[in-house]
Amino acid sequence: MSTAASRPRSEPGRLVLMGVAGSGKSTVGAALSAALRVPYADGDDLHPAENIAKMSRGEPLTDDDRWPWLTLVAEALADGAPLIIGCSALKRRYRDHIRARAGGPVVFVHLAGSRALIEGRMAVRPGHFMPTSLLDSQFAALEPPAPDEAAFTVDIAAPLPVVVAQIVAELEGRDR
Repeated sequence: MSTAASRPRSEPGRLVLMGVAGSGKSTVGAALSAALRVPYADGDDLHPAENIAKMSRGEPLTDDDRWPWLTLVAEALADGAPLIIGCSALKRRYRDHIRARAGGPVVFVHLAGSRALIEGRMAVRPGHFMPTSLLDSQFAALEPPAPDEAAFTVDIAAPLPVVVAQIVAELEGRDR
């Protein structure tokens, strides 16, 4: 059972859990949603069928493939209600697009880990459309958030409860 002391002092706002495929966006999102009592949406569910088919064939998405999807992610955030959404948001221009289209503050939480750790997780992930063969293209495209972005990074090598606690602590620290 959650206590008042274990919850952030104010609404966490709109969060995007970002990172390469296999970084734990869905897993962390579900756990963070429970901890903060804020809905979680999986950005993968917003991909057009063509994008999923392309990735399933082992073909990386192009920027042109991603823009409509990124717009849908931003639109999910646009009503201003607290929401956690998982979205790779690998490049700064993608994050800038989401911020602009969302029409207000969005905090990005970069779930970062080594290639070996993430590949190991992807290898045992059942039923996901993203093959491990696309991991290199994901890391090649990744532009970690810059200091001037509303973002912070969490190391996913820690156990899930620790990762969630670190995110909650960072959000509470931003609230002060």
